[in-house]
Amino acid sequence: MVHSGMTSTRALGPDLLVSAQGLGCMGMSEFYGTTDEGEALATIGRALDLGITFLDTADMYGPFTNEQLVGRAIADRRDEVVLATKFGIVRDSGRVGIAGDPAYVRAACDASLQRLGVDVIDLYYQHRVDLQVPIEQTVGAMAELVAAGKVRHLGLSETSAETVRRAHAVHPITAVQSEYSLFSRDVERAVLPALRELGIGLVAYSPLGRGVLTGAITSRDNLAEDDFRRGNPRFAQEALDANLALVRRVRELADEKGCTPGQLALAWVAAKGEDVVPIPGTKRRRYLEENAAARALVLTADELARLEAAVPAGDVVGDRYPDMRTVER
Repeated sequence: MVHSGMTSTRALGPDLLVSAQGLGCMGMSEFYGTTDEGEALATIGRALDLGITFLDTADMYGPFTNEQLVGRAIADRRDEVVLATKFGIVRDSGRVGIAGDPAYVRAACDASLQRLGVDVIDLYYQHRVDLQVPIEQTVGAMAELVAAGKVRHLGLSETSAETVRRAHAVHPITAVQSEYSLFSRDVERAVLPALRELGIGLVAYSPLGRGVLTGAITSRDNLAEDDFRRGNPRFAQEALDANLALVRRVRELADEKGCTPGQLALAWVAAKGEDVVPIPGTKRRRYLEENAAARALVLTADELARLEAAVPAGDVVGDRYPDMRTVER
């Protein structure tokens, strides 16, 4: 038997215990069509009630408004939460870019603390690596935040194995956040082996393939006009048609298992190791509850093999982003 998520907690790095499934909060503020603040607040509250206490946000979501939302949601439950946020993607005054210089790191952290309404951030990630600033300088500044008591643990997002090694030599890196799902397996080549060698956890964002693995998306018509997935190569009509054929295979296996395609996809990610924590994003309680139920699924080695044979990594059509230059590989 391969356990997908039967334990309620998992360890990232040597000493950060988090819920075995987290909650990505990005879509509550933008990117995925209409937003509803009341439902978003209720969704976060319901997550905490269900033991999903690892919350993920970033300063660029909104921009800035998602941290404020999360801060309001946890104001009277801070001690229950492992709070993660990120810096490094600049969307201020019309500028868009990547920043990792020490002065920016310090300013971004102070601003995030204020918006979140907290004294300390549990896990602070560099959202994207600034290729113009040596990672040693960026992580050196992040380490100063730990020394100052503003941050407890450090992380990187969408980074290469080499950069992780260089960063970890400056200050222990607790987690790396990368896209990881049946549809996105790039990290298995070099990043995940490096993380395991160094004792660093993997936080898997978009474990549902940006929603397509739930089976709820059947055409581009399901996406709102302002949904960022409309510009995503994997959601171009020809690519989407090819990828939906793979989703139909997942649905067949899910029907056999007596679960939804999304639950099976989440169980697959969770089964990849006790050092892997999926953080499916949602903005509605009903989807949160469906995702949460995946924690009880147990996949056999045979079921895992059949699922991976049904969705060969190389058969997924389209890049993950319109511009992959911001993602280290």
